[in-house]
Parts: sequence; C-alpha cells; structure tokens
Amino acid sequence: MGNSHLTSITLQHSRVVVAGGTSGIGFAVAQAAAHAGAEVIIASSRAERVAAALEQLPKGTRGESLDFTDEAQVSAFFERVGAFDHLVYTAGESLLLQNLAELSIADAQRAFEVRYWGALKAVKYGAPLIRKSGSITLTSGVASSRPLPAWTIPASILGAIESLTRTLAVELAPLRVNAVAPGVLRTALWDNMSEADRAGLYEYIAGKMPVQRVGEASDVAQTYLYLMQQGFSTGQVVVVDGGHVLV
Repeated sequence: MGNSHLTSITLQHSRVVVAGGTSGIGFAVAQAAAHAGAEVIIASSRAERVAAALEQLPKGTRGESLDFTDEAQVSAFFERVGAFDHLVYTAGESLLLQNLAELSIADAQRAFEVRYWGALKAVKYGAPLIRKSGSITLTSGVASSRPLPAWTIPASILGAIESLTRTLAVELAPLRVNAVAPGVLRTALWDNMSEADRAGLYEYIAGKMPVQRVGEASDVAQTYLYLMQQGFSTGQVVVVDGGHVLV
C-alpha cells in the first residue's frame, strides 16, 4: 500500500471568496458554501445588489461592491480580504449576441472586460493569498464547444477561460485551478431578452435536452463545492448541462 494522502477538503471554517456572488450561479455557490460551514465573502459591481444578497445569505457572510475591470480596486479588495482558501469567479454581464456582420468591435472588446480580464485580475491578486489545499474555480459554458450563430463573442470568451484554466493549473501548481461549464440555466444571464423570447428559449432548450428541463443555479452550485473539496482535480472543465452537448 502506498502512502495515504488527503484527497478531500472540508469547507468547515474555510474562507471562500465568490466574485459575482449576488445572483445566479454565484449566489447559489455562496449560499451552498456558507451552509457547508465556510465564511463567505461576496463581491459584485453594484452595492445595492450586494446588500440585497447579504440579506438572504446566512449570517456571517460579508460582501463588497467591486468593479472587476479596475485593477487597482481588485488588488485593494484582496489586500483587505487577506488569507483565504477558495476563489470562485462567476462575475459576468449579459451576453453579447450579435451576428458577425452587425458586430460592434468596441462592444466585443468590452464583453471580455469582466468575464475574461476580470477573472485574470482576480486570480493574479487572489492566488498569492490562497492557503495550501486551496483552489480557484472559474466559469465557462457549453457554448465553448457547442456555439450557435451570433455567439461569436460569448463562445470566444468561454474558450479563452478554458485555456486559461488549464494554463493556470500548470503555472500555479500545486494550487488547483478548475472551471465549471454550465448549460442553459434559469438565471439573470438572459435578462437582456424579452420575457417572451426568454420563455421561448427555455421551452426550446428543455424540449431537446435529455433531462427535459432547463437548469437552475442550484443544479450547478454543488459542482463548484465538489471542485473546492476534491483535492485531486486540477486543470479540468466540468460540464453540467443536462446533456446539452449530446444533442
């Protein structure tokens, strides 16, 4: 028998930073981590959303408003946080869905600011503070491998995040770096669509997927917790999509 190694990590008494923790996946992860015994710190761009989230999250959860496009703000935030155990990055704005002929290059460049460059800034300033056995979990999506027309920019961002995940897992080793790639979820991500279009999207997706429904943020939150606590996974992109990539 070889030496026994610790391969799972409890979240009890750990400190978890959730970037984008005020809604959708981030909020669900913050809630699940707090219920698992972690001290959770959420950060999001709008103070009122931080305040609203803190009212719903377990007592002891902390939060700050933070512009992830501002490097100085990101650096100062992590200085205030100090040592912690796990970084989860779920921050993002509504998707830029435009056909190439109509695409604004300026808008496309801005779309990368929060989802890609924000994630990179968070890792740059957060990683040195993460304790041994800690982790970083980024957020991709199934459009990286199953894009649709008009998804040029979102799919490009997701692909970049997945490459970043693998590279950081090598560069920052033994710190573990993974990503979660959700399918279509019923979250605020689609709020830029009309209610009718959104309902049509959910109905179409549910009808074609093996699980016969659109996902909820809580469906994927446990995957982030799994990656925090599973001490042997790194450089992985875990797909949680109800079978979307199969169809």
